[in-house]
Amino acid sequence: MKTRDLTYIGIMVALIAVCAWITIPTVVPFTLQTFGVFLAVALLGGKRGTLAVLVYLLLGAVGAPVFAGFTGGPGKLLGMTGGYILGFLVQAAVMWLGERLMGRNTASFLLFGVLGLAACYLFGSLWYLYLYTTSNGPTGILAVLGQCVLPFLPMDLVKLVLALLIGKRLARPLGYAWN
Repeated sequence: MKTRDLTYIGIMVALIAVCAWITIPTVVPFTLQTFGVFLAVALLGGKRGTLAVLVYLLLGAVGAPVFAGFTGGPGKLLGMTGGYILGFLVQAAVMWLGERLMGRNTASFLLFGVLGLAACYLFGSLWYLYLYTTSNGPTGILAVLGQCVLPFLPMDLVKLVLALLIGKRLARPLGYAWN
């Protein structure tokens, strides 16, 4: 990997962290992290975008305050909303898979962006459901989806489209052109 690639990955890690710090506190904090993940893949492509998300997660895991509310550490990743944070890696990986299968184009980005978001939501919701049930008693998946997914879905889809528009505009000058 070239020095330029590593530099851009580092910049995207910082951008995802800044996006995490822009927070509206709720049960699952409303942040711009999903936008950062979408933008990393849109700008850098699937492989480098996924690496940026992985580095972001590793920084948070060792305690760097890169998550929502300037938090970090393994406790945050293993907590109730940790599944959604870890799900960002699944989201980026699904988008990388789409790029490998269909190429780096608008249709692939949107289709696999939605599928990646769904995978992130599924991973995070099952994680949340398990931890909530073990600590607070039984609840249903519909309650979890109503509290942790549905309020975020419309804005996450807007973030996907914005990342597409910005990514297509800026990827070429960075040397990562779209098809």
